[in-house]
Amino acid sequence: MVDSLVQVAALLTSLAFFLALYRFLKGPSVADRVVAFDVLTIVAVTAIVQIAYAEGRGIYLDVALVYALLSFLGVIVVARYLERGL
Repeated sequence: MVDSLVQVAALLTSLAFFLALYRFLKGPSVADRVVAFDVLTIVAVTAIVQIAYAEGRGIYLDVALVYALLSFLGVIVVARYLERGL
């Protein structure tokens, strides 16, 4: 049961990746691309957590946490730049 749920989660993660990648490449505005980039980083963190679960390696969770924090800060910086400049 758990293995099938992990496979479904991996499938949904890959679907979210491709949808966000499409919006990132075809977004009509810069704001759409920034939001799509944020979604791509969230999907990447999710993939890292899924790999950590599949491999049984807890150290990957630290990597996912650091990546999530850095991507959050990056999106904040870009949003401030787009809103009024730095």
